[in-house]
Amino acid sequence: MLSEPVSRLPKIALPAVLALGTYALAVRPKLLRWGATAAELAAPYPGADIIPGSRRTATMAVTIDAPPSAIWPWLAQMGCDRAGWYSWDRLDNGGVPSAERVNPEWQDVAVGDRWSSVPSGSTWFEVAAVEAQRFLALRASIDISRGRPFDVSRMRPRLYSDSTWAFLLEELPGERTRLVVSGYAAERPHRLLALANFLVWEPAHWVMQTRQFANLRRRAEGGQSVTTTETTRGTAAAARVAPADVQKPPQIDHDL
Repeated sequence: MLSEPVSRLPKIALPAVLALGTYALAVRPKLLRWGATAAELAAPYPGADIIPGSRRTATMAVTIDAPPSAIWPWLAQMGCDRAGWYSWDRLDNGGVPSAERVNPEWQDVAVGDRWSSVPSGSTWFEVAAVEAQRFLALRASIDISRGRPFDVSRMRPRLYSDSTWAFLLEELPGERTRLVVSGYAAERPHRLLALANFLVWEPAHWVMQTRQFANLRRRAEGGQSVTTTETTRGTAAAARVAPADVQKPPQIDHDL
């Protein structure tokens, strides 16, 4: 005779399977395209050549009642060691509130800059492409076995995750902006990490990204920005480096 815990397994398994099926078929597709139009999903997204062998990830979007020039300064100063991420600060910024003002000292952005992704600074996003007031791509290349970033110019580690988190600003009539967030990713082992993405990282990204959208919109529509002099200085420096100027890894076999 089966023990009581074992006899309960079918009763537990069926609801779990139904829940996963509902999430996979009805909920997940909405999370992966939250706020994005069919045209935005179908259109080419910048940065496809940054990570070799990568695929496009979730695409989310929001309309902000402010021009790109009012949104860019907030994006330009992101980072745990800078203004924060404007999301759930307890989860991604060590509980430190994200900045409510634009800091002119954080407005110069260039390819190769590192912005801490955790309060300790042990991991970071690297600016992989930037076009002032238009496009910003942040790259996170993690050696999973060591839990730290790896050198993308060398062979990839046996276990790795390499992805971009990018922000595209499309100007709309009436001083409005369409902010489209997407990116590209490659990883190994693919099946295991795909399962982790399905169960954990994709819903977590939706939680954090939608919160960031709301906070960015509130800040940008509030009208607070840097002075004209400082904005010009920051965006001019950033404009010198566009996505086409990104240094690409040597043409070697990245996989062991």
